[in-house]
Formats: sequence, structure tokens, C-alpha cells
Amino acid sequence: MSDVLVLSAQIVRGLNDKAYEKRKAAALEVEKLIREYSASKETERVRAILDKLVQDFAYSVNANARNGGLIGLAAASIALGPDVAAYLDDIVPPVLACFADQDSRVRYYACESMYNIAKVSKGEILRYFNEVFDAMSKLAADSELSVKNGAELLDRLIKDIVAEQSTTYVSILAHPSLSHDDSMGPVSMPRTTAFSLPRFIPLLSERIRAKNPFTRNFLVSWITVLDSIPDLELVSFLPDFLDGLLQFLSDPNDVRYATSSVLANFLAEIRITVEVKEQQKQQSMKTYFLEQQKLSETASDAGESIKDGDGDDATLVKSSINSADGDVNWDAVSISETEGKGKGSWVPGQGVVISYTRIVEILMPHLSSHEEEIQATALKWINEFITLAKDVIIAFTPQLISAVLPSLAHLVVHILYTHIHVEIIKLEVNRNLYKLILETPTNTNPSLQPPPYSSAHLSSVSPVDSSVLLSHMGNNKETNSINTLPLIYEQADPFDYQETVKALVHQFKNDHEETRVASLDWLLMLHKKAPKKILAIDDGTFPVLLKTLSDQSEEVVKRDLQLLAQLSSSSEDEFFTRFMVDLLKLFSTDRRLLESRGSLIIRHLCSSLNSERIYRTFAEILEREEDIEFASNMVQNLNSILITTPELSDLRKRLKNLETKDGQMLFTALYKSWCHNPVSTFSLCLLAQAYEHAANLLQSFADLDITVNLLIQIDKLVQLIESPVFTYLRLQLLEPEKYPYLFKCLYGLLMLLPQSSAFASLKNRLTSVSSMGFLHLIPKRPKGVPTKEDGIKFQELLTHFRAVQTKHEKTRKQCN
Repeated sequence: MSDVLVLSAQIVRGLNDKAYEKRKAAALEVEKLIREYSASKETERVRAILDKLVQDFAYSVNANARNGGLIGLAAASIALGPDVAAYLDDIVPPVLACFADQDSRVRYYACESMYNIAKVSKGEILRYFNEVFDAMSKLAADSELSVKNGAELLDRLIKDIVAEQSTTYVSILAHPSLSHDDSMGPVSMPRTTAFSLPRFIPLLSERIRAKNPFTRNFLVSWITVLDSIPDLELVSFLPDFLDGLLQFLSDPNDVRYATSSVLANFLAEIRITVEVKEQQKQQSMKTYFLEQQKLSETASDAGESIKDGDGDDATLVKSSINSADGDVNWDAVSISETEGKGKGSWVPGQGVVISYTRIVEILMPHLSSHEEEIQATALKWINEFITLAKDVIIAFTPQLISAVLPSLAHLVVHILYTHIHVEIIKLEVNRNLYKLILETPTNTNPSLQPPPYSSAHLSSVSPVDSSVLLSHMGNNKETNSINTLPLIYEQADPFDYQETVKALVHQFKNDHEETRVASLDWLLMLHKKAPKKILAIDDGTFPVLLKTLSDQSEEVVKRDLQLLAQLSSSSEDEFFTRFMVDLLKLFSTDRRLLESRGSLIIRHLCSSLNSERIYRTFAEILEREEDIEFASNMVQNLNSILITTPELSDLRKRLKNLETKDGQMLFTALYKSWCHNPVSTFSLCLLAQAYEHAANLLQSFADLDITVNLLIQIDKLVQLIESPVFTYLRLQLLEPEKYPYLFKCLYGLLMLLPQSSAFASLKNRLTSVSSMGFLHLIPKRPKGVPTKEDGIKFQELLTHFRAVQTKHEKTRKQCN
């Protein structure tokens, strides 16, 4: 067909004209021609005109001609009306090509042309949705305001069409390319719809990485529209674009607010989905048990037939029972019929498939984002998922701990509000995650786990009576085999204890005290929950816990001691001994720790563990200690703690009772290591009321080098004698006939002291007693009369004391 027969020369000149009015007039002529040919079914002439408009105008190198082609194609579409569907493959591509034209006027007219085409074709334009969307997303950031305005008008129209027809419109053309995989989409949607969400998602995933704020605003507006369409269930595809969408929160206000809103909607939908699935599960459980009850009644009525095996009816009943005993997929059972909604009706959340694991994986890196809005949103989602997707969150606990705990610091007034908001959410996430792990049953071995419909949960399956169901299950011999019902399954523990412990121990290096305290709280809870799974003596964490005793924070040290005590109390003797040995080694290498925190550490351990066991173990280790200077220092500290602290009151009472075998053994065990420090040994004898031996010890002091340090210790002892701890001793001064050697001990101390305040204090005490005329009452003990001290081999202990002090004297001389 020649050009003359396709379009007249006047129309061609008009479409090529620079003036818009002339192009418009020519386009009206094209519209008349197309209308006539379409009415008379002359499709070849229609296609010829369209081909002419595309090849000679829309694809022309001349900008005016391209503008003419665009208005001509729009006019042709209007003329074709409903019949335009058959020609869209010829019309749409050239118009889309002009969206990227260098000339801004061409781009504007392309928007105008597509607007008219879409308005006429309506649902059919959805066949080209991806291409149109891609073009519009680029024009949203166009430098020319007129182009952006034109694109916005087209955008509104396409949104209206999508909102109204995306889930229902099926193209009137049998187009093979329209078949698409909607396996992830809602089952209620036709599979041949012109619009395909699965086909669109890859494009959205690509475009979501855009940086331009106008493009981002365009994308958020479209996500909002698609998410608002019932049956489309965009939330099922959320993992495909969530990462990029979160990045939008770093944009200026408009984009950020819109993004926050759409993310909040997604989270609300996920919440609804979980609620619906839970309702489905509960309904399915009730239905299942009711069916089982009916089958039981049927089986009972047909019992004789089943036993004899005669008749088809018996076989039918038996097969029905067996078929009902297979695995039940609670999530797959629809509740639409039970709720009277009818097949195909839309229920929010029903049939939605959400990949919680993928979503959490996407959220994880954003938990440490430098953009506070992104970080706060990711934390908020994780906090919700702790309730909505517990099993998934449990598996991510180590990573969550690493992300949340590092910044658990006290909130300061001068920091930004958003930062305060982030910190508050982190505290809440930590609290809720802690609670989740605490309340999750520990799966020590793959074993029997009660399913959601077991007897442990029957009470919640109202209105079915659990007793009826249990009796039914017990009476039904055919169906009550434990292997026929899905009661047994092997399940690995989703919670990784070892990785969680590693993450927690790593937080000990954090600068924030709150983080270190929270980490230890976690470890305390985990060890109490599963003592066999974490913190073994040889797993590398024990040395870290010991080192943490040097932490600057007293709260951290207290938690650390609590954990070490908890470990010791639940472990074998080997662990306890190793702990005591390593603790003494730590004190030996870090003398500042011994001086500053030694008392706190030992007191806390004595309050948490058996104080006698601790002191006996310390004594055994120190008795063999090669560093005798450290041994002397350590004994001095232990003795001070023993005498003064309330935590050791019970141990002091046991020491005073030397009439018993236990008291004698305890005194002897401590004495041998206490010999490293003369004043401590003497104090121990006073505490145990072994006054005769204490007096003998003082005689040995004459052979010692009376150093300033020794005199200082005696001075402190005199002060202690005046304290409430030794009230009993001071009262015993009133009974010289019963405690004759007590006076000798105290006068011996007085003779050792130089003229000082301690000397004056002790002298006054003894003078006050002697002035009352008690001294003449001191009797001499007759030979052969036993005392409570005779059960202890004091002479051997005195010999041991002298030997130990001889070693100390030699060491001092070598050092000098």
C-alpha cells in the first residue's frame, strides 16, 4: 500500500509541523481515518497507518516529527476505542522509546500520548506495566518541571487502573507471554491476569536501589498503592525489596515519612497474618479432634466387623480411621468455610506466605546502621518478630546480641531525641529477647516433644473436653499407636548456645558498663537454663571470666562473681579447685586487684558458695605456695575477711567450737597455711579460743624479726579486739579462772607493742580488769586435767609455725 493511500500529504505535513495546533489538527484527521477503517473492519489499513506513524514519525530523527507521531498514535488509540487492545504491540513500544528522548518536549508529549493510550485501553495497558513503570520511574527525576508534571498525571492514571483491575483483569487477547508463575501469590487471583506481581517484583528490586529522592518518592507511592490492593498481598514479596526500602529512611522528610508509613503497614499486615494463621491452627485442631471423636464412635460401633475382617464396610471404616491419623499440616487448612466466608472470598492474612528468615537476615545489618531512623526501624521490627516469629528469632540470637548489647548505655540528657528513642528500643529488644530465650524450653537431646495438640495443650482446645479426647485415644486400640499420630519428631535445638556465649563474652571488651552487665546477666540466665551446654572449664571462657574480676565496674565484678559461683556450684570438684587455684594466681599476678577488690571477691563467693569449702581450699593451696611473700599477704587478707565480715559469721562460730571433731579439723586446716603470717595465726587462735597455744605462739615471736609491717598488723589486731567481733573475748576477761591464758596473750601483745595509741588502748582494757581484783583468781591448771584444746596436736602445729617462719626469715635475708 503506497504512502498516498495511507496518509495524505496534508496530514504528513501537519504532523511534521513545528506548531502544536497544526500537529493537533493533523492528528484529528488521523483519528477520523482510523475510526472509519476500524468501523469497516479494514485492519490492514489501520495497521498501515500505525506503521506509518511509528516508522516515519515516532522513530524520526526530527523532533517535530516525533512529536507528531506521538500525538498521532494517541489519536489512533482514541479512534480504536475498545479495539485498541489488538494494536497495542504496535503503539506502545515507540511511545515508550520517546520517554528517554533527549528533547524535553518529546518526553512531555510521550507522557501525554501514553496517558491517552492508557485511558482508552484501561486494563490492557497492564500487559506493559513493567515497561511503563520503568519509564515513569526515570521521568520522576526529570530535570524539566513540565516533564515531571506530565509524568505525574500519567502516574495517577496508571495507579487508578492498577488499583481497580490488577487482580481481576484478564486480557482479551490469548497472549502466551501473559502466563506467569504466581505460585507465591494468593490462590484467589486468576493466573492469566494482565498484571503480574511476580513479574514486576524483579524490576522493583532493581529500581529500589535508586538514590534520587524523587525516584524514591515515586517508588514508595507505588509500593503504598500495591500494598493497599486486596488479594495482591505485596507483603509476600517484601524480602525482595525491603533492604532498599529501609535505605529510604535516610532521605529528606517527605520520603522518610512515606517510607515509615508503608513499613508500618507491612508490619501490621504481618501481625494480622500471624493472628489469622493462629486462628486457623486453633480451628483445625478443634476440627481434627471432633473428626477423631466421630471416627472413634464409628470404630466402636463397627468393632466386631473390624475384628472379624468381614465386609466392605469394615474395611472402609478402618481405612477412614487410618487416613485420619496421618500428619496434619495445620497451617495449610483453610478456615474460610468454617467461618462462613465462602470459597474465594478474601480474608486479610489468609494464604499469605511470609519468609521471616529472609526478612530477619535483611534487618540484621541495619541494626548497626549509622542512620538512626533506619536502626530504630530495624530494631522495632526485630522487637515485633520476637513475638511474631519466635523460632526464627531464636536462631538469630547470637547476631542480635552482637548488634543490640554494645550500645546499652545510660541515656544522657544532651543527646538527640532520636538517639534516646533508639536506645530505648534496644533496651526493650534486649529485655524481650532475654525473656524469649528464658521461657523457651531447652531441648537437651532430640526427643519426644509434645505437639500443639498433645494432652499438655488439650485444655486450650475448648470447647472440646480433653478428658473425653484422652479416653477416646486410650480406648481406640487401632489408632492409638504412638507412631500413627504425629507425636514424635526429632528436632535439633534451634538455639546455638556456643555462638551465643561467644557473642556475649565478646561484649566484655565493650566500653559501656551496661553492656558488660547485660552480657553477664545473659550468661547467668543461660547457664542456669542449660548448665551442661555452656561454660565448661576447658572451653576458653573461664579465663575470660577470671580476668573480668579486674573490671573497673563493681556491678560487673559482682555479676561475674555470681556467674563463677553458679558455675562452681553446678560443677564437679575439679572445677571448683581449678577456680580457686586460678583465682589465687590472678591475685598473685595482680596485687592491685587483691588490695582493691580482694575482699569484695572473696566475700561475694563466700555468700554464694560454701565458705568453709572456700577457706579450706585456699588453705590447702597456700600451704604449698612457693611465693611465700604472696602467701603471707593472702593469708593476712583472708584472716581480715574471716574476722570482720558478716558473710563469714557461721565459719567463725564453727571455729569457736573446738570440742567437736569438725571444729578441730577446720582449725588445723587453716592453721597450717595461716602460719605464713604470724599475726594472722595468733588472731586465728584468739578466734578459736585456743588461748594457751596463742600464748605459746607469742613466745615464738621473740625469735622473729619485728618489722614495721608486723607491728602495724598487731596494731590492727588490737583495734579489732576492741570491735564487736571480739566482744566474747573481752567478756571472758571477767572469768580469769576459766580463761587463764587469755590474760597472758593480751599482756604478751602489750609487751610487743611500742608506745602507741594501740598500746594505750590495750593497756587501759587490761588495767580496768586488773583494778577489779580478778588477776589473783587465775589458777594454775593441774597436771592431767584435759582441756578442749587437748584434741589438737598443738605442739606439732607450733613446730610447723616455726618452720614456716624460718623460711620467711631466709627469704627476707636473701631479698636484702
